[in-house]
Amino acid sequence: MLKVYAAKWCPHCTKTIEYLKNNNIEFEYFEIEKQSEETIQKIIEINGGDDWVVPTLEFNGNWRKGKVYNEKELGFDLNKLGLK
Repeated sequence: MLKVYAAKWCPHCTKTIEYLKNNNIEFEYFEIEKQSEETIQKIIEINGGDDWVVPTLEFNGNWRKGKVYNEKELGFDLNKLGLK
């Protein structure tokens, strides 16, 4: 199942969640600020090592770095992950 690491205060996260729901893509939501230090470090590593960036997505060990919301790009990236 797709894992979404996000923050409730993040507008790009909200739009990503809305896109997933509208396209009937099942996902599990993880509030980034409530994750273990180990998980946060992994998110930082995935995003280049400076800080965590949301929304960061993971599906079957494949990651999508946190990005500004763009519907076409999100659809393309989900397809690359094997979800669309």
